[in-house]
Amino acid sequence: MLVAGIKSRPVYGGLSVDPNARRHLFALEGEGALALTEEAARSGADFLKNADILYVASGSRAADHDKALTALGADTFWLSPTVPVLLNRLNVMLGQAKMGTRLYVAVTEGFIGQAMQVALNHGIDHASIRCEHRGSAARRVQCVHCKGVTDNVTTSPYVCTHCGLSLLVRDHYSRRIGAFQGVNIDAEEPGTAPQPEELFP
Repeated sequence: MLVAGIKSRPVYGGLSVDPNARRHLFALEGEGALALTEEAARSGADFLKNADILYVASGSRAADHDKALTALGADTFWLSPTVPVLLNRLNVMLGQAKMGTRLYVAVTEGFIGQAMQVALNHGIDHASIRCEHRGSAARRVQCVHCKGVTDNVTTSPYVCTHCGLSLLVRDHYSRRIGAFQGVNIDAEEPGTAPQPEELFP
């Protein structure tokens, strides 16, 4: 159950290396590692001499993506234990980045949204960030009623983990929050929400 015609849903152009960038900064989670290894196979690995890779394995179905990324021979490779730690490191690196640095993000929409929030706080235009969606379609959703944010939502409607309302997960996306919007589906007749349907596996 989705609402048709909403135009704010993000469209990701894919991870393609900018040949004019002086420095490349990759923020990757789980299956997002494949986006970089495939790009290196297509374009050659020369750009990796001036590249920093931040990677967290959460959500990955394979345990060896970190080994494949290490084998690329980037200038620096850093394996993070969790997403929040990676985002903190990204924040520090963007604070020290020089002109000509290009940011790339690849994996789930929830991770892309959070990494974009960090970048936006440093004045980076969202259109200049090269993103690719990989792996699960699970969404990061904000309840418009209590403002609570829930990660890895796969169904619509779903019960808000913060306030308990049944929420319709809309395609309306907030770049500022880095989340899709969830609206109470049975506000006029509580208890009449339809059964949850898995729409974002």
